[in-house]
Amino acid sequence: MNCIIIDDEETARAIIQHLCSQVEELEVAQDFPNAIQAIKFLNKEEVDLIFLDIHMPDFTGFDFIQTLKNPPKIILTTSDKNFALEAFEYDCIVDYLVKPITLPRFLKAIQKAETAPSAPSVSSSTKSTDDTIPSENSSEENDLYINIDRRLIKIDIPTISVIEAKGDYILIKTDKQNYTVHSTLKKIEEKLPNDLFLKVHRSYVINFKKIIDIEDNSVLIEKDVIPVSRSNRPELMKRLNLL
Repeated sequence: MNCIIIDDEETARAIIQHLCSQVEELEVAQDFPNAIQAIKFLNKEEVDLIFLDIHMPDFTGFDFIQTLKNPPKIILTTSDKNFALEAFEYDCIVDYLVKPITLPRFLKAIQKAETAPSAPSVSSSTKSTDDTIPSENSSEENDLYINIDRRLIKIDIPTISVIEAKGDYILIKTDKQNYTVHSTLKKIEEKLPNDLFLKVHRSYVINFKKIIDIEDNSVLIEKDVIPVSRSNRPELMKRLNLL
């Protein structure tokens, strides 16, 4: 079985890596310090088993499970005994390991994983809405995941029209909905394709395919008039398909 490890503690990941090395049938494809990195990996790769910590900053193990459309088998690894009852509401969870994990208990969990039937999907009582589930066919280049109230919301990047900096937050405007996220304009700009987005002002990044009109030092996108700084205007004009 190929597997991945998700745990925000480096020592915990190393311990599980070592335990996995004791089982010939197990191959660790990769380990991740947070759920978001793991989701990006799972959009491209398939695994048979996930070792998953419950308590992680911003995004818990249960939050992570609810983003998976077709989850593989999961073994929870945690220092907290209090979530065992909740854990087994999920068909994909085959065992619940309490840290520190001993080798005999680990081997017992692997035996359960080998014999347990695969879960077809997250159970109906815990399945999240479509806008929080990564598409199996989505590519990282077209999707942007934002963290809102401990949920990962997937945004189709081409639907973004304007991103505005507001202090420690950014406002992301899309064709259907607006989102306020704790982040910086620089950070999100690095995740956007250069052939579609352009910073036109210190407080604005725009999707220049959404421009309706340009006048003097501003552009019209939807109903928003966006200022264009003098230093950014030449690059904007260079991007346009002028007649």
